[in-house]
Amino acid sequence: MIPKQLDRLFDARLLPLVGPLLLFALWELVIAAQWVKPVLLPPPGETLLHLWDSVISGAIRVDFLATLWRTLVAFGIAVAIGVPLGVMLGSSVNAYRSVEFLIDFFRSTPSSALIPLFLLIFGITDANKIAIAAFAAVLLVLFNSAYGVMNAKKTRVMAAQIMGVSRWHVFKDVMLMESLAQTFVGLRTGVSMSLVIVIVAEMFIGSETGLGHRIIDAQQVFNVKDMYTSILITGALGYLLNLIFLLIEKKVVHWSGKA
Repeated sequence: MIPKQLDRLFDARLLPLVGPLLLFALWELVIAAQWVKPVLLPPPGETLLHLWDSVISGAIRVDFLATLWRTLVAFGIAVAIGVPLGVMLGSSVNAYRSVEFLIDFFRSTPSSALIPLFLLIFGITDANKIAIAAFAAVLLVLFNSAYGVMNAKKTRVMAAQIMGVSRWHVFKDVMLMESLAQTFVGLRTGVSMSLVIVIVAEMFIGSETGLGHRIIDAQQVFNVKDMYTSILITGALGYLLNLIFLLIEKKVVHWSGKA
C-alpha cells in the first residue's frame, strides 16, 4: 500500500490537471453532441496537435515573442511608476485621498475605450500598444501599493514607535515590508492586465506581429485551428506569468499570513 503522506502528495500534484481535463472533456462533449459544428469548433485532439506543430515548427514564435516583449515592457513601465508613486501616496492618507477620485475614475474606465485617444497621441506604432497597456497596469499597481502601505498592521507600527524606532525605519522596515503582500497582488493583476490590453491592441490597432494579430487574422480567413491554437497559447502565457509572480511572492513575502 502507498503511505498516506505519499498518497496525499501524489494527489496534490495531480490536482492542477483536473481543470484542464474537465475543460477538454466538456469540449469533446460539445463536439460529440453536435451542439457546435466541428467546422467552427475543431476537436480538442486536432487543436492540440496543430498547437504542437506550430510550436515545434516555430511558426508562432515571432508572434509569441512580440506579444511577450510588449507585455513585459508595458508592465516594467507600470512597476517603475506605480510602485514608488503608490508607496509615496500610501504613506500619507491625506495625499492619497486628494487624488483618490482620479485613481478610481481611470481604474474603473475600460482601457480599451481609450484606444482612440492613444491613437491620436502615438499613432499606429508599438509605442501605442505599450503605452495603453502600461496605463491600464499602472493604476492597478499604484492602487494596491498605496493600500498595502496604508493598511500595514497598526500593532507592529505602534510597537516599533513605542520602542523609539525612527520614522524612517518604521516606514522602511515595517510599513514597506507589511505592504509587500498587497503590492504583489497588484503586480500579478497588473501583468495580467498588461497582457490583456496588448492582445486587444494587437487585434484592433494596426499590427503585423503578435498573438492578438494572429487570432484576428486567423478568424478573418476562417483558419479556426490556428485561431484556437493562438488563444490557447495566449492563455498559457497569462498563466505562466501569473505563476512566476506567485513563486516570486512566496520567496519574497515568505511571512505573509503569519502572525
